[in-house]
This record gives sequence, C-alpha cells and structure tokens, in this order.
Amino acid sequence: MTIEKIETFILKDKLSKSFFFSQWEYSERCICVVKVTASDGSYGWGEGYGPAAVLEEGVKLLAPHVVGLNPLENEVVWNHMYRKTLDFARRGVLAASISAIDIAIWDLKGKILGLPVSTLLGGALRTKIRPYATGLYFTNYENPAEGLVEEAKMYVEQGFKSMKMKVGLGIKKDIEIVKAIREAIGPDIGLMVDSNHAYTLREATELARKIEKYDIGWFEEPISPEFYEQSRELRSKTTIPISGGECEYFRFGFQQLIKNKSVDIIQPDICASGGLTEAKRISAIASANGIDIIPHTWGTSIGIHVALHFISNLEAIPGRMYAPEFLMEYDQTENGLREKLTYPKIEMKDGMIEVPTRPGLGIDIDENVLREYSVSTNLVESPII
Repeated sequence: MTIEKIETFILKDKLSKSFFFSQWEYSERCICVVKVTASDGSYGWGEGYGPAAVLEEGVKLLAPHVVGLNPLENEVVWNHMYRKTLDFARRGVLAASISAIDIAIWDLKGKILGLPVSTLLGGALRTKIRPYATGLYFTNYENPAEGLVEEAKMYVEQGFKSMKMKVGLGIKKDIEIVKAIREAIGPDIGLMVDSNHAYTLREATELARKIEKYDIGWFEEPISPEFYEQSRELRSKTTIPISGGECEYFRFGFQQLIKNKSVDIIQPDICASGGLTEAKRISAIASANGIDIIPHTWGTSIGIHVALHFISNLEAIPGRMYAPEFLMEYDQTENGLREKLTYPKIEMKDGMIEVPTRPGLGIDIDENVLREYSVSTNLVESPII
C-alpha cells in the first residue's frame, strides 16, 4: 500500500463580527486542510496552523516526497519530509505543512488498521478530557471590556470549569478586566490570561504581580518567545505559572524552552510543531523534565480531535499517579469551520469531552461544507506508470 495523492483545501469563513487581541484583528477564519489518500482508497484528514496560502505551498513542496511511500510507516514519511526541508524549514510555516501531512497520515493509518489514533499512540490513559474555554477576546476598541463579563458567565453556565481570557491592551485596563471577570465567575472557576507576547519583561512582571491575587492558573506568552532568559527571570518574580510554546517548532524548540527553564507549562500546537509524530517526542522531553504539557489548538475540529487523542495518551508527571485532570484548549470564538466541517459533532457533557473510539481521529469531513467554504484546491498524485 502506498500514498497515492495529497490534496489541499483552503477554507474561509467570514465572521459576523470581528474580534481582536493584543497583536491583530480577525475578520475571517482561513485554514488549510489536507487530505491524504492511499492506493486502496482509504484517506485521512489533517490541518496546519498558520497562514493558509503559505502553508498550502509548503504542502505542494513536500507532497512529491511523500507520494509513493507507505502510510503505515509514518515515522519514515515524517523523516523524509523533515530531511528534505531541514536547510530552510527548521522553524515556521513549512513545519506546519509537515504537521498537516503527518496528522492526515495518522488519521489514514488508523482507518486502515481499524484503530483510533489514541491506540496507535500507545493507548488512552484517560477516556475523557476536560476542556477549558478560550474566548474573551475584544470587540470594541473604545470599550474593550464590553460584553466580557456576560461571556464569562455564559461559559460557566455551559459547564466549563476554567477559561482563558486575553490581556495585553495596557496594564491598568488588563487589571480592571481580570478583576471584573474573576468577580463574575467566582473563586471556583479556573482563570488563565494570555497576552500573545504583548509585553516587555518589566511590564509583564508588573502585571503578573498585580493580578496574582485573582488566582490566575497561568500567564500565557507574557513576553516575546525569543526571550528565553527573560521568561525564566519572569518566572522567578511571580507566583503565577508561566506558559508558552505555540511559537515553537519541533522537539528542538521545546528543548530550548525547557533547558532555559523558561516556562512551567509547554503548549505545542500539534498542527504546527511537527504533527503527532513529533508531538510524541516533545511530550517525552516534557515528561523527562517534569514539565506540564497542554497543547495549543486553533482551527477546525480536526485539530481539536488531534489534541483529544494526544492528551489521552499523556503520562502523568512522575510522582503524580493521581495527577490533576489534563486540560485541553477549546476555542469558543465564532468559527463556522470548527462547527460545521466535521462529524460527528463534539459534545461536552458534565464539563468533559470523550476521546473518540472510532478509527483514525474518529471524524470525517462533510463534503458539502468543504465545497461551501473552499476558495482553492490543489492535488498532487502518484504518476501513472
């Protein structure tokens, strides 16, 4: 059996209302998904995290090196992609292109073998994962706090036990909004903050110290991801755990984070940092160093299901056999692609999401929705001999 063809689809969803955070504004969701088909007709789906058009070009570059290989030998395929691009793709969007193909191959492999991805990873150590709500972005430039308290209360009513909010618009404003949301949700709901590397070390230190009293679960990307030593210094100046890693690529980037003691929690985006094949290696480094791992997710339900299978297989930190529940990021911003593209739909019951047990990632694509949102397609297939 061989990989016969690789297809890409760029999907766009225009938002009914734009939202923004410390770095830029979103008016649409634009995502590149990948379909890998084997010679027996079996197929798998993947997606990449990053600028969709550039990511698609990366898949087109990689595809000729993948077509003709055995989809059951996912590490061989991964190695081919990595070695062919090592000179110019140690970081960035090409790594996300590798990730998208790798994820599709894991989905394909599971379907061929009739096994869920969690089993292929070594087995599910937990069958349910607790998601936290990612939301609380800004929609009003004049009054950034508008509607955020109501949104936070809505997440509590939906059954979420924790949520993550945006900061990064200025220390004084951040403190006001954090205070308002903590008071609205009460002391028993987890609250995390994410500045998307908006601050300098001095600013991040000041903000962290002033919001410690609001029981913050972690401070995500407080400063630029390039400043490993500054992040380590920030950790020494606050009791709030520091998290990051969505801007890192491959095990080597996370080795830098961990070696420099930059974070308490690593957050690889599996759709960007090398796919499931590399995520497994990243998790081994985290485990060996006693570091928590909570993947970043953003995109369609494909990426969410990738995270579900991956987290189900994570081992507890040594010495914590009865570890706290493993968390999963669950984006709640407007996203028709997340809600409509795949089936069966994600269901949260009693604040938990079950790990799928169907073959592969446990989902399939609604072809009608795929056509509805597609703005471009590309196909690379094996030559006819």
